[in-house]
Amino acid sequence: MAAIAQNLKVKEEEKSNEPLDKAREAGAQAVEKAKEAVASVGEMAGQAVSAVGKKADDLTSSAGADIKQWGQNLSESSPHAGVMGQASQAVATTLKEGGHYLEDAKLSGMVDDVTKLIKQNPLPAVAIGFGIGFLLGRACRS
Repeated sequence: MAAIAQNLKVKEEEKSNEPLDKAREAGAQAVEKAKEAVASVGEMAGQAVSAVGKKADDLTSSAGADIKQWGQNLSESSPHAGVMGQASQAVATTLKEGGHYLEDAKLSGMVDDVTKLIKQNPLPAVAIGFGIGFLLGRACRS
């Protein structure tokens, strides 16, 4: 008789815990779905940032190619002799080299180069930052 009573008591406890177990299971599923949604949103945001970065690199490379072509055109159309010829050839060479750098390094490479420059020369970088801040402050005040 005691065994039957014990079995009934266990069955009642199982039945009373059944809604709680279902609620826990539903809660666990909801948490899992939320994690999946957050991961999906994070992945989409990462892809969007990557696409914007790639587009910026492509635009910088395109601008570099245009600048390089402009330097080439200047070199071909300007005089080659005399003081004016030397000056125009120097400008054309500088344009071609700058355009080549932009085309190859792109925006991401330029950011890396500026970061290295600041790490190598921290005090001048801070001084330049203060100078730019001062000039912006003066320009905004007036």
